[in-house]
Amino acid sequence: MNTVHFSSASDDWATPQDFFDKMSSVWGPFDLDVCASPGNAKCRRFFTKEDNGLSKDWLGRCWMNPPYGRAIGAWMKKAYEESLRGAQVVVCLVPARTDTAWWHDYAAKGQVTFIRGRIKFGGHQNSAPFPSAVVVFGA
Repeated sequence: MNTVHFSSASDDWATPQDFFDKMSSVWGPFDLDVCASPGNAKCRRFFTKEDNGLSKDWLGRCWMNPPYGRAIGAWMKKAYEESLRGAQVVVCLVPARTDTAWWHDYAAKGQVTFIRGRIKFGGHQNSAPFPSAVVVFGA
């Protein structure tokens, strides 16, 4: 049975540790998780909702699993811009929403890898109801 975690009532989709470890072996080690909470942060250094990562400078190797709601476009814009400003690499785990403006405006400018199958976010037994992609800026 899907919980609120798999509905539009929540835009927080915690990155599965095994998936993050795989991305770290390719792109990491990561220095900064730009969208996190103390309970789901993947890096020692992270920005919480209260920190507002959209208002901060991103440096080093950055991991981003942004909120999947309406703000995702702002996060993708920021990821792209920070890769141009000095972040070594920004690796983004996002829903593969190829019909959206944010996808065409920003995701398409990165190195895109579509994820085969559906991710099981946050240790849940059920897979997400949408496909995912990894978008890399600054590689």
